[in-house]
Amino acid sequence: MPGKSKATPKKVFITGISTEVGKTITSAIVVEALQADYFKPVQAGDLDFSDTDKVKKLVSNSKSVFHKNSYALHTPMSPHAAAAIDDLVIEKSNITLPETDNHLVIEGAGGLLVPLNDTDTIMDLIAPDYKVIVVSRHYLGSINHTLMTVKILKEQGFDVSIIFSGDEHKTTEEIIKKMADVPVIGRIENEPFFDTSVIKEYAELFQEKLEKL
Repeated sequence: MPGKSKATPKKVFITGISTEVGKTITSAIVVEALQADYFKPVQAGDLDFSDTDKVKKLVSNSKSVFHKNSYALHTPMSPHAAAAIDDLVIEKSNITLPETDNHLVIEGAGGLLVPLNDTDTIMDLIAPDYKVIVVSRHYLGSINHTLMTVKILKEQGFDVSIIFSGDEHKTTEEIIKKMADVPVIGRIENEPFFDTSVIKEYAELFQEKLEKL
């Protein structure tokens, strides 16, 4: 009996509508659900316990590999400015995907139009074949930020989904669902803490939808 053909590895890019909206927790959940590798191209600040370290600590499967940042900058601010403080310029050509036959989760920095240098933004790191997950967290202005982010990505032809993060806000979520018109994978609650077991619970909850991306 012929063997089952191996699915083409997915590349999933995690972006947010702003900073501190839950991209890293979302990345850990997607990594766990797909048993994917993880790559954060640009880390700005928190080098002692980076986003890569955080995801690695939260993921419990033995298959995922955690790849080195292309740029590890010392100051927690926009990558272009953090790079200037470190006396360097981020070159997009120096940001190359790690070689892997596995699924790959790529975490952005801040929002979609955060500058890497004078010409490139985070969006310029997203290739046409990537699946893009937008992390949306409710705050005053989040509807506008979510719809703008999704609109820009859709206009560029990207395959976009949303994960809500934080406490439920029904009217906000309902209007985003109607106007964005993209799949919603689910919502990550404001948990008291996140550890490997909590991440695994969400991974199992989201797994079916993530595998269909």
